[in-house]
Amino acid sequence: MKELNNHVNKLFSDIPDSKEKEAIMQEVLQNLEEKVFDLMEQGKGEEDAINKAIVEFGDIEDLKKELQVEEPAKKKNNSKLNLDFSIWGSILIIAFFIFINFYYTPKIIWFVYPTFAVLWWPLSMYFSWLRNK
Repeated sequence: MKELNNHVNKLFSDIPDSKEKEAIMQEVLQNLEEKVFDLMEQGKGEEDAINKAIVEFGDIEDLKKELQVEEPAKKKNNSKLNLDFSIWGSILIIAFFIFINFYYTPKIIWFVYPTFAVLWWPLSMYFSWLRNK
């Protein structure tokens, strides 16, 4: 019953090793094997019995709670914060370009060109925020 053993190992792969884990793994494996033998006695083929036993067993969320395994924390969505930061940063950078332009070369208006380059930053953060919204 190598398939059952592999399935049980896969189910318990994210749980840290402990004596309780090993005991529960053995109990689950034993229950699955008994279920397979019962299904085979009813006339099912070995492969069908294994697949049906695995499907009927389901997931192990209750067992994880019993072993006190915490779910991994979800990644915090910072797209709104990134958008706000990019807007304010762009405003400051563009204001800096305007100041430099009019202070040093007031007769030549060149700040518009770097402004277009700087505006890509909040624009990309806006589309990232829309995608994560």
